[in-house]
Amino acid sequence: MSEPAAPDPSAAFAPFRPRRGRIVALGVLWGSLVLFGVLAALLPTVSGQAVWGLVDRLMFFAIGVVIALLAWRYASLRAVPSREGLVVRNLVNTRRLEWAQIVSVQFGGGLPWVSLDLDDLDTLAVMAIQKADGAYAEQEATRLAALIQELGEPADPDVDGKPR
Repeated sequence: MSEPAAPDPSAAFAPFRPRRGRIVALGVLWGSLVLFGVLAALLPTVSGQAVWGLVDRLMFFAIGVVIALLAWRYASLRAVPSREGLVVRNLVNTRRLEWAQIVSVQFGGGLPWVSLDLDDLDTLAVMAIQKADGAYAEQEATRLAALIQELGEPADPDVDGKPR
């Protein structure tokens, strides 16, 4: 009998990415470009207003580009772990955390994605791990919690030697 393969240590540091949300966002991205491109090409022109007809077409297509850019940003959600910490890219911002800054992981209740409790009493959403992904999301949340437990440092002892 062969022994089971040892887990790949690099798999623990694989980036976290949503599955369903990414597929939908990429579909919206390409769909809006195609739809608004075709509609812009088929937009009727008023005779004697060729310049304004071109501007109308370009502006119509620009709406599709804006929608595509928003969908691209959603498709690029991720959280990238490393030995030093975690880089979380959400819709609006990107934040770099050291493992010691993360106190706990929450993934339950009505939250649509993982939420990190930080040592400064703040919380940070990790939109890359979404409840819509079902069992896959639960596995990824467990992997993130294991990384935090393994790489996070305990709180600094207070003067009397007890943790704060």
